Amino acid sequence: MDSIKAIETLGALAQTTRLDVFKLLVRHEPTGLPAGQIAKQLDVPPNTMSSHLSILSRANLLSSKRESRLIIYRANLATMNAVMAFMLENCCSGDDCAPIANQLERLCQ
Repeated sequence: MDSIKAIETLGALAQTTRLDVFKLLVRHEPTGLPAGQIAKQLDVPPNTMSSHLSILSRANLLSSKRESRLIIYRANLATMNAVMAFMLENCCSGDDCAPIANQLERLCQ
C-alpha cells in the first residue's frame, strides 16, 4: 500500500457514521448485512446511508453482493489489514514487529 491509498482509506473512515458502519460490519463477518438493515441499526436515513456505503466501497473497505432484491455489504478486512501493516511497517525502531502484527491479524480474523 502506498501513502495515497492509505490516506484515501483512512479518510473514508474519518467520519462518525462511516466508522460506525465499518465497525458494525466487522461484527457481522462473514455474513454481512443488507444496506437497509445497516441504516436501520445505525438510525441513518437510507439515502444518506447509500452515500456512506458508496464512499466506503470506493475506498475498498466494503464489498457488496446482490442477493435477490438485497445488496449485502461486508467489511473488507484485507484492506484494513493492509492499512495497519502500512502504518506499522517502520514501528519498533527497527526491532521485530511480528508480535504486534500477529496480534492485529488475530483481531481481524
